[in-house]
Amino acid sequence: MLYPFNSVDKLGFTEVKELIKTHCLSVMGQQMVDKIQVMYNYDLIRKFLSQASEFKNILENDAPLPIHHFFDIKSLANKTRIEGVFLSEEEFFQVQASLTTVFAVISYFNEREGQYPDLEALFEHLPIEKIILKHIDRVIDQKGKIRPNASRELMDITAGIAKAEQEARRKIDHIFKAATGNGWTADGSLTIRDGRLCIPVLAENKRKLKGFIHDESASGQTVYMEPEEVFTLNNRIRDLEFERRREVVKILTALTDELRPYAPLLLSYHSLLTKLDFVRAKALFAIDVDAAMPIVSNDARIKLINARHPLLMLSFKKEHKTVVPLNVQIDDSNRVIVVSGPNAGGKSVCMKTVGLLQMMVQAGLLIPVSEFSEVGVFKQIFVDIGDDQSIESDLSTYSAHLSKMKHFVENANGKTLILIDEFGTGTDPQFGGPIAEAVLESLNHKKVRGMVTTHYSNLKIFASNAEGLENASMLFDNVEMRPLYMLEVGKPGSSYAFEIAQKIGLPQNVLNLARNKIGVNQKKVDTLLVDLERDKKEFYDSKVALEKQQRRVNALLEENEKLKTYYEENRRTLISEAKQEAKSIILNANKLVENTISEIKSNQADKDKTRDLREKLNAELVKNTVKPVAPKVVATDEIKIGDWVKLNDSETTGQVMEIARDNLIIAIGDLRTVAKKTRVQKVSKREVPKEIRRGYTSTDSVANFSPEIDVRGKRGEEALYEIEKYLDKAIMMGFGTLKIIHGKGDGILRKLIREYMKKYKEVDRMEDEHADRGGDGITYVYLK
Repeated sequence: MLYPFNSVDKLGFTEVKELIKTHCLSVMGQQMVDKIQVMYNYDLIRKFLSQASEFKNILENDAPLPIHHFFDIKSLANKTRIEGVFLSEEEFFQVQASLTTVFAVISYFNEREGQYPDLEALFEHLPIEKIILKHIDRVIDQKGKIRPNASRELMDITAGIAKAEQEARRKIDHIFKAATGNGWTADGSLTIRDGRLCIPVLAENKRKLKGFIHDESASGQTVYMEPEEVFTLNNRIRDLEFERRREVVKILTALTDELRPYAPLLLSYHSLLTKLDFVRAKALFAIDVDAAMPIVSNDARIKLINARHPLLMLSFKKEHKTVVPLNVQIDDSNRVIVVSGPNAGGKSVCMKTVGLLQMMVQAGLLIPVSEFSEVGVFKQIFVDIGDDQSIESDLSTYSAHLSKMKHFVENANGKTLILIDEFGTGTDPQFGGPIAEAVLESLNHKKVRGMVTTHYSNLKIFASNAEGLENASMLFDNVEMRPLYMLEVGKPGSSYAFEIAQKIGLPQNVLNLARNKIGVNQKKVDTLLVDLERDKKEFYDSKVALEKQQRRVNALLEENEKLKTYYEENRRTLISEAKQEAKSIILNANKLVENTISEIKSNQADKDKTRDLREKLNAELVKNTVKPVAPKVVATDEIKIGDWVKLNDSETTGQVMEIARDNLIIAIGDLRTVAKKTRVQKVSKREVPKEIRRGYTSTDSVANFSPEIDVRGKRGEEALYEIEKYLDKAIMMGFGTLKIIHGKGDGILRKLIREYMKKYKEVDRMEDEHADRGGDGITYVYLK
């Protein structure tokens, strides 16, 4: 249930329907768009949304649907039901073209069976009677004209007409040639008068030629005559044409009689075409506004991610501007969002966006949000927007608001969505504020969901203390004194009345006088809100820095686990290989000793032979003796930035990035670690495996690195994270400048990036690109 009934106009839903109508191919589709209304059945809503989503998928990713002709065959089907009435050639052509489209569409979906289940349901159990097309094709050709061979009688009549026309033409050409030779004719050729072929004859010669005068020229000097010999033939032709017309009516009547039993089926085909045109128009509008199908639930809840107002989005698109996305959640814990902030800060647009998108979803329309958004189903939508004062009803603006509040309080429940703009205004704030607070408290007891906008401080305080209510504010840049059009949930916002007045140029003495007139408590509240805004910005910057550190810690922990795993795996492998080698050496040694003893015995301990055998045994012993390799000690002063080093207590190899007294900052892959100079030994670059060297900065990587990054379209936090990684690389490689392409827009991303870059001590200054090459849409960062 919608209240009041003009809510669809207040929220812009009527305009959305008009835009959808422009995409319809038929009047029937437009009529169906006019009937779009908010639904409350969850299954029906989900089916309509799914149909629009599937058609959008076809338009964007599949072969075009074979929709070429849309005609109103409903009226034609009803016409065939009347005995004695027949369809014209043009009407049969419309039926023929429409049925061709219907059968082509059904064949299209049959080839993709199961891929678009909700669209397939439109023609489920609908029989395909191609016999209808065969009946029509037998009589009507592809141009919508009756075929000459539609019947034997028609063929004979058509042949008779052709023969008579040929003979009449031959005779009149002969007479015209003779009259011209005698000089009786005027300048010109044969012409048609009253449907008859005539000869232009000079008026003074009209008695010399037998025939009938059909017309004369404006000057009276030329008359147009039909020769007597041709007159009889033309009459015969006229009679044959009448016969042909009667035969055509007879054929069309018979064909209409054949179609009469199929009238109900034709109505079903008409319904399918109308629905396809309707769903197609919804899908095309969804593409225009970059809409998607959200997650739909049967609960009274809303979670909008990157939501945009469709009408505002289309308006901005023409001006090449972008809409700031809205993120808001209304659920069991945060049932009503109380939005405050400066005038022209976007409070009303924010609330209208929520209301319009909710209406669109419950009307089966896709909405411009992230596909991860969640939208529930509300049984009632109550709206109080704008001035509804009425002379006829003797209602003032405030009286109109109160009458709506009365209806809200009496009829709202947990399945109601309320949207109230400028809550409590229209009367003395001293009384309007408490009344609004009482209404809000009553609505909160009824567990309603919704959003209200206000400037009243008492409502902000009430929302901060009441369970189920949540404050929110539209962000405002209190340095440049301009709204940011971003909703921030969790705290109220200041109206910035004095700040805006000061920027506009109101005299300072007037501002001071106004400040003295407001209450002390109100002044404290407003000052507190401004301070909260500033503190929030500092908190956000700290949060970003903390998340950055957390990402580094997580990366270090992950790399440490990898190194530990690698070490454990290699340690077991090396020990296993060493044991196998020792076993092999022992076996070989035993054999060698046994063979030596055997040879000494066989040679009866001959001194020379024994000496040779002992030398051979010693040689084999030296061969299998492992010589201890002393670690290569390198003087610490020899290690410099860029050298490769290996940690003494592991096989880990890294590259020296910085030297701080006795400590080295070593890059191991994407990680950085600190080690004492005494815990490392320098190694040559050749000793470092290629796969390890590839992960580090080299002359090749410096040559391939481009100190330019494009973060257009990214969210603030994501852009800062990408820039941070790129800045580290640029500093490591010794680049002097970094080019950041962030686009112009409203300048929010530019400001965020530049404020963040000021925190780096390596950054010397920042400048805009030249106006001809991008201007303030590009920032040049100069490094020290």
